[in-house]
Amino acid sequence: MKKNCLYHEAFGVDPHLAELSLNIEKYCMDVFESIKQTAAYNQSKVIHAMQKYRLSDSHFAGSTGYGYNDSGREALEKVYAEAFGAEDALVRHQITCGTHAIALCLYGVLRPGDELLSITGKPYDTIEEIIGIRGECGNGSLKDYGITYRQVELLENGKIDFEKVEQAIKPNTKMVFIQRSRGYGWREPVAVKDIEEASVFVRQKKADIIVMVDNCYGEFVEDREPTEAGADLMAGSLIKNPGGGLALSGGYVAGRRDLVRLASHRMTVPGLGREVGATLGQNRSLFQGFFMAPHIVGESLKGAVFASALMNKLGFETCPAYDEKRSDIIQAIRFGKPKEVIAFCRGIQKGSPVDAFVTPEPGEMPGYDCPVIMACGAFVQGSSIELSADGPIKPPYTAYLQGGLVYEHVKLGVLCAAQELLNMGFLKLN
Repeated sequence: MKKNCLYHEAFGVDPHLAELSLNIEKYCMDVFESIKQTAAYNQSKVIHAMQKYRLSDSHFAGSTGYGYNDSGREALEKVYAEAFGAEDALVRHQITCGTHAIALCLYGVLRPGDELLSITGKPYDTIEEIIGIRGECGNGSLKDYGITYRQVELLENGKIDFEKVEQAIKPNTKMVFIQRSRGYGWREPVAVKDIEEASVFVRQKKADIIVMVDNCYGEFVEDREPTEAGADLMAGSLIKNPGGGLALSGGYVAGRRDLVRLASHRMTVPGLGREVGATLGQNRSLFQGFFMAPHIVGESLKGAVFASALMNKLGFETCPAYDEKRSDIIQAIRFGKPKEVIAFCRGIQKGSPVDAFVTPEPGEMPGYDCPVIMACGAFVQGSSIELSADGPIKPPYTAYLQGGLVYEHVKLGVLCAAQELLNMGFLKLN
């Protein structure tokens, strides 16, 4: 092998590290094949949905002003609902992020006196101020509106604690909240089969309870979505999995028709709801991104599997292990020291096609309670279906890797991160 023919010399990947990556790939092949099969199935679901609603280039035209009678927008929402096994969906570029989409569901459905019960422990950091367990009083949290919140912690093995859930459900518990992904937690994501089991269980206790799922990072990872397995409502971001790297912004809500309608009234105003919202030429990229999404998610998952296997081989603890079943695209790598998290994220940035010259630094960010470092050299700002890595700078000092439009980029990015650890003296090759 002359010099390092696997990678351009500009990336400075140690030849021994590059050689190790080839061996890592060999014993990941069975996992890669399983991912490929799931992607193929999900791809067929999306194409079927597009065919069922007779997708045409006429649907790609954008509307302006109020956006009344936008046939493309209406077709897009039908396609999402069909592919996700839901009665209805709301898909808009005006929804700014996944947190915003989740908030539409919470504010749209819950009323004063209701209770929100999380059965997967504390939700993701940016949800905390929405429910009112952090932040100033009077900011418009659910707590300000007289909506109470409680949570049931997961068991040590990361599973839902059904015994405590049964005890926690009260007459005013209106909604059970499930966060599918690990967020900034060292646990397995909640699998769709577990969401199904939880949905059946809580309705046995209270028949009219609403099951709401934060589906961020989970779309198309398995062959079913939460709304195909008993969830009443779910929400996510278009610059994560379902946007396929082509959506420039946006979020979605999917589920029961009456609940999606309530979310649409929160998105705009009661009486107008989903009927307004100009698409401004975004329809094509949203359709095409959704078409690409199953394949892109597969590429991202292959990259996460490779990262888990390589980093574990280099002596770091990873969650999940390379061959464990996955229900989100996130790969957690525990370093134990802040400087190692920072070095890893800087290496990911160095392997990026955009802003590779930027050196990420930990900093305060809206919605988080501690400094966070984020590496994301993406074509769409903050797009976490593109390769990114981030982590809160607090014990146990863990980096969270996600995304990747093409597997080869994830592999290169992870090798650049390992090389940065090597250069900084945090890693030694045998």
